[in-house]
Parts: sequence; C-alpha cells; structure tokens
Amino acid sequence: MSNSPLEKKKKFNLPHIYVILFAIIVLCTILTWIIPAGNFDRVENEAGRMVAVAGTWHEVDATPVGLFKMFQCIYDGACDAAGIAIFVFIAFASVSFITKSGAFDGLVVFLLKIFKGNSSLIVIPIFMALFGLGSSTVGMFEEWLAFIPIFAAIFIGLGYDAIVGLAVVALGAGMGFSGATLNPFTVGVAQGIAEVPYMSGVGFRLICHIVMLVVASFFVMRYAAKVKKDPTASLVYGDDFSAILAGDGNVEDREFGIKQILVLLDLLIGIAVVVWGVKTNGWYFTELSAVFMIMGIIAAIIMRYSPNQIGEQFAEGFKDAAMASMMICIARAVLMVLTAGNISDTIVYGLSLPLTHLPAWLCGIAMLIIQTLLNFFIPSGSGQAAVSMPIMAPMADLLGVTRDTAVLAYQFGDGLSNIVWPTAFAAVMSGLACVKLEKWWKFIFPIFIAIIITQAVLMVIASFIGFGA
Repeated sequence: MSNSPLEKKKKFNLPHIYVILFAIIVLCTILTWIIPAGNFDRVENEAGRMVAVAGTWHEVDATPVGLFKMFQCIYDGACDAAGIAIFVFIAFASVSFITKSGAFDGLVVFLLKIFKGNSSLIVIPIFMALFGLGSSTVGMFEEWLAFIPIFAAIFIGLGYDAIVGLAVVALGAGMGFSGATLNPFTVGVAQGIAEVPYMSGVGFRLICHIVMLVVASFFVMRYAAKVKKDPTASLVYGDDFSAILAGDGNVEDREFGIKQILVLLDLLIGIAVVVWGVKTNGWYFTELSAVFMIMGIIAAIIMRYSPNQIGEQFAEGFKDAAMASMMICIARAVLMVLTAGNISDTIVYGLSLPLTHLPAWLCGIAMLIIQTLLNFFIPSGSGQAAVSMPIMAPMADLLGVTRDTAVLAYQFGDGLSNIVWPTAFAAVMSGLACVKLEKWWKFIFPIFIAIIITQAVLMVIASFIGFGA
C-alpha cells in the first residue's frame, strides 16, 4: 500500500468559529496600534437613540489596546452582551419543547399523506412554504435536515428527481431565514445589537419572505416540470439513489395527533402574544423571555412531560444554545477592543467614505453583498450578527438608510447563502440527498443569482420607503 503524499489529499477545513472570532479580536487589537483614533459627534434622534453625525469625524488621542487589555475585553464583551445571550439561551431551550414535540414533523407527514400519489407541481410551493414557516418563526434549520433524504425519495417516486426534493427543503428553510419575521436567533439578535425594536418592520419582512418564496418556487417548479417531461434532462440522471430509496420510511410513522395540534396552537398563541406585547407595550428581551418560557412549559405539559423531564429538556436546550450564545459574547469583544482603542468610528468612517458618493439605494445593495460574502467565513447567524451589526448599524446612520435596512441586508445575506456556501450547509444537505455537491451547485447557482437580484430590488424598496423608520 502506497503512502505517497500525493495520494493523501488534505481536505481544507474552515477553522472553528471560536478560532475565527479570536483571530478577529487579535486583528482588531493590532489595528488599534495602526489606525488613527477618532470619534464622531453624536446626537439623540427621534427614536431616542444616540447616532453619529455625518461629517463630524475627528481625531482623538490614541489609546492602543495591549495584550492583557485584549483578554479583559473578552470578559467585558461577554458581560455587555449578557442580555442578548441569556435571551438566546432561554428562547432556544423553550423552543426546543416545540420542535421536540414533533408538531412540525407530524404536520409535514400529515400533509405528505394528503398529497400521496399526487404528482401535481402544487406540492412544491406548499411544502417550501411550510418549511419556511418553521424557519421564519422559531428558527428551525438543522431540524429540517432529516427530511432531505425523505423528500428526495418522495419526489423521485413522484416522477421528478432527488434535486427537486432537496430543493424543496433547502430553499424552504433558506427563504425562511432570509425572510425571517420572528426568528429570535438571527433577526432578534441583530435587532438587539442594532438597537431597534424586536419585530420592527415585520410586515415588510413577511412580504420579502413571500416574494423570495415565489421566485424560488418558480425555478424549482420549472426544473421539476422539465424533468417530469424528460427524465434525461435531470442533472442527476443515471446516478445511484438506492441508499435513500431503501430507507426504512419510519418518518411516516411520526404522530400528528391532538397533542401535536395543541402544541402548534400553543405556538400560534405565543406568537400572537409576542406581536401584541411588542406592538402595544414595547416589550423587549425580558418580557419576550418570559413568553418563550411559558410557551415551552405549556408545550411540555401538553406532551405530558414530568417535572424531571422538563428540567432535563431545559438543560439539553441550554447545552445546545451554548455555542451560539457564547459566539455572541465572544464576538462582542470585537466591539470592546475597537471602542477601547477609539478606532470603531474611524473604521465606520473609512468604510462609509466610498459609499457616501452613492445614492442610498445602492448603499443597501452594497450592504447585502458584504453580508452575503461574510457568511462564507462566519456561517452562523448569531455569530455573523454579533460581528457585523456593531459596524453596519452606525454605518447605516451615516449613509442615510435606516438600521432596519442594515438588519434586512444581514438576514438576506445569512439565510440564502447557508444553502450555497460549502462552509455552511451545502455539502451536508447535498450529501443527505445523495446528490453530488457540484451538481447541486449547478442547479442552485442560477436560483441563487435570481434571488440575490430579487433581494437587491427589495433592498432598493426598503431604502426608498425608509423601512423601519
């Protein structure tokens, strides 16, 4: 057996997210010794928020950050971000009762039985909308992965191919994150950092979700119709899918009884209470955390969990939320370092200079491009929000666009590219459907470009209407 180095192809792996964040902190610390220190003058706007005044940047005394201070900033950042991080802990653990109940899974299986044997193309947008609903409201993404091989096999059986089944799940989830209305782990975190009310602009975000879903559904349905008419037109024609076609099919046995229906009702009531509280009483993370906890406990009671089981599930949910919450805490150290070194405003000023000569609507598109590219390196919604929003929010003030528009650019960039970038979920999703990654890319890239263009148009509209102002 040969041990030639040529036969040992080393696969590139993106560093762990904590390593990436620490590297950014180190880089920012170095920059405090290089970039001139400076500040903007600030005034209080109509919303009671202190914002930078364009054209007032001026140099101040340099305060470079030393090595020991850098590590102090990590602790200070964690304390500063504690409110958002604890909300993520509580929301994640509480939502886990909804997802673990099997309510969404059961609903999917229930609809599958209704449409069983029905090869109409109408099932494509219906299921994409259902997956998008779970992603948009309670942040389901990884939970949908188990359905990829199932849907791939189902759509092969309906006369289409595995790519259609994969696209229904992947694009449904991707559009749900891109057009997120209530997702507390992406939009909620970004809005908290940008200091805008939770659920601000929810109506326009819902419109964005629907528009992107229509565009994505059109492309998937067009491809599906082509494959149905001519199987040789399939991008995976001739490939072996015996692994997923030989599945045990136990997903069809998932229960969708009165308990699951009541859990979904619990979720709908919880969402209604959140909407009412935010819009009527200005609720924020404290009140929202209480609503999520109550919603989770009610779901546990419906599922007849014992007190010990409820405690164990909360513990499991806290454990699952630990990485995302700590990413938020560690990433806040970036802002602490930049602030301690008095270069945060300088960076915003420098980044805004090329854009100040552009109309506001083009600035929104530029933000979209930046966030989409950033998701390649930080394929985590919470982590990307924690790193980018401290810069993008004040930049939006200087460029004459609303902070809600900056948050919209973030969620667009985070959601869609999750199913395209190899550093995110593209490889995992295609592997679950037994579709080669390069064939998935061949299918998804034209849709990716079409939706990016759609998002750019929506960013222009957001700029013109003063979205969220």
